[in-house]
Amino acid sequence: MDWYSVVFELIDMRSFSNLWYWIALAVLWSTTSHWVLGVPWDMIQRAARHGGEAQADLEDIVRVNCNRLFYIAGVSGLWLLGLVSGLLTSLAMLGFWYGIEFAQAVVLLAGPMTVVGALSLRSARIIRESALHGEALRRRLARHRIQTQVIGMISIFVTALWGMYQNMAIGPFGA
Repeated sequence: MDWYSVVFELIDMRSFSNLWYWIALAVLWSTTSHWVLGVPWDMIQRAARHGGEAQADLEDIVRVNCNRLFYIAGVSGLWLLGLVSGLLTSLAMLGFWYGIEFAQAVVLLAGPMTVVGALSLRSARIIRESALHGEALRRRLARHRIQTQVIGMISIFVTALWGMYQNMAIGPFGA
């Protein structure tokens, strides 16, 4: 048995019938909803419970992460927008026009994450322009988390429907 056969037997390139794809999908959305604008959710809860230094730490980390997002958007935002939109368009065409399942799987992971990225920029802008702090900042971060979780639930639902359709239409052993 050669190396390529072992690798492709271990890592099935049929994404929707592969357990690793579904594990990656679950980990992606779990991690995304845990880290709100780069701040762990437990830190936001600790600031709400204890206030004081925990709240000051939260405000500092949110300020640093918002500044980081604005710096990236300012320096390379247009290039990133063009690159990501071109890449997603290419993957979508490969996946849904030419029927390449791996490209479909990547689009169903990356597409909603671009929406979350845009939502993060919007939340960072609101936090900066409104100079949010204290309870208002925690409410905005909680709202951002809920919006991210809604996007995640819709994404998981659509991905599950598409994956089930692919597995039923193509079958377990490919075309």
